[in-house]
Amino acid sequence: MALFPQNALNPGVRKREVFGWAMYDFANSGYTTVVLTAVFNAYFVSVVTGGASWGTLAWTLTVAASSLIVMLTLPAVGAWADLHAAKKRLLAVATAACVLCTCALAFAGPGDLWLAVFAMIASNIAYSYGESLIAAFLPELARHDSMGRVSGWGWSLGYLGGMLALGLSLGYVLAARASGAPATAYVPVAMLITAAVYATASLVTFSLLRERAVPAMAPASDAGIAESLQRLAATFRHARQHVDFLWFLACSTSYQAGISIVITLAAVYAKEAMGFSDADTMLLVFLVNIASALGAFAFGYWQDRIGDKPALRLTLIGWIAMTALAVAATGPKLFWAAAVMAGLCMGSSQSAGRAMVGQFSPPDRRAEFFALWTFATRLAAIVGPVTYGVLTLLTLGNHRIAMAATAAFFAGGLWCLRRVGPAGGTVASRAVTPP
Repeated sequence: MALFPQNALNPGVRKREVFGWAMYDFANSGYTTVVLTAVFNAYFVSVVTGGASWGTLAWTLTVAASSLIVMLTLPAVGAWADLHAAKKRLLAVATAACVLCTCALAFAGPGDLWLAVFAMIASNIAYSYGESLIAAFLPELARHDSMGRVSGWGWSLGYLGGMLALGLSLGYVLAARASGAPATAYVPVAMLITAAVYATASLVTFSLLRERAVPAMAPASDAGIAESLQRLAATFRHARQHVDFLWFLACSTSYQAGISIVITLAAVYAKEAMGFSDADTMLLVFLVNIASALGAFAFGYWQDRIGDKPALRLTLIGWIAMTALAVAATGPKLFWAAAVMAGLCMGSSQSAGRAMVGQFSPPDRRAEFFALWTFATRLAAIVGPVTYGVLTLLTLGNHRIAMAATAAFFAGGLWCLRRVGPAGGTVASRAVTPP
């Protein structure tokens, strides 16, 4: 059996175009890996805020503010993209904005709080827009019964991109530290490296990916935004036609809250609860990315074989087991094992979620439905880390209790998943929604 079969793709779709689509995951993953997870978050707290007691809170609120703005704006943006068949155009704007704002982070030094906050909010908004818009191309490329594996191709390639950006940044950081350079000298360069990888790799996407959607209204219409909001309101009014999708959004919000904790606070947990050094933490992130790439790639094939819902259920059970291992770990060996499990679950659950949205979305509302999914994930990005932070505050810095409570988000996702009926949602998704 071919590893990348042509019959997994829709008629007229060439493999090179799917490669171009997957390269966007490769391009933007460096942003989450370097900026959000491994480098700039710690730099923000220790250098930009000068190690102030409110530094962690300021970082959490900055990320939460960007997620809130995405929640309030992206569904309407997705509806507009569907109306005007403008996913690729908006993707280009979002990409340019994220690259430029990531470069702006390089100018944030000690005391430059508002510059760092503004650039961080703007870059994360642009990143989230791009993540949603590129996902909306999936149903145009993959056959209905092959979205799991095709989504996995993109996610696995994305983790390789994250490792490239982190590896280049880490190589420069280690060389700079060996020569005695301070963080203010090498972290800005890491931001520029990340932006360069993002910009360069995304050029492959824009050169190979086609916009197949047809505008639903005249391009010259001046009522685009109003019409977009009307379409979005119609989606909510006809929610009973998409009840399975609504339950899936609830499921996504719950389990993505747990994933958000792992992404944004795993390094903090490793340092505070396990005593890891900065070098150990970077190696930990590398290991998680390798496991995530393998999990996303291999799991996509299995997902198409056993079905979306059973596949996602299995990954959520894996997440619960991972939190148990992390909490039980008192030495590095068991914690490294938890990290590997987290990587495998992360790649598979993220890929499975994107594929399921593709199954549910009607042909004329793909960007809109993926925007609603991103709404759920951004809400989760607020709820998860803030809950973790509140628990550490209430328990006087007990990270183990906060990590143990993270399992409740994955359990909540399992409960909501019971109410999701893939067959009903898929049938509804194949019909064009009436105006």
